[in-house]
Amino acid sequence: MAAPTVSADTLGQLEERIQRTVALVNRLRDERDLARMEVTEAQEANVKLAAELDALRAEKSDVRTRLEKLLVHIDSLNAA
Repeated sequence: MAAPTVSADTLGQLEERIQRTVALVNRLRDERDLARMEVTEAQEANVKLAAELDALRAEKSDVRTRLEKLLVHIDSLNAA
């Protein structure tokens, strides 16, 4: 049996394809890592915004309660 012969051009093309594939895999990994970092930052921002929203809701409730008390006092003055 004769050993198959592979030309230098074929090996060069294969090497080039492998190098492009490695470069693509590296780029995709970098993009994945960046996307993960962006997701983490977005989640942290979401937690902060949720906490801020809760604080604003509590403040709104407090203001409403205080206004209701003031209105009761005003009504009592008008009734007197």
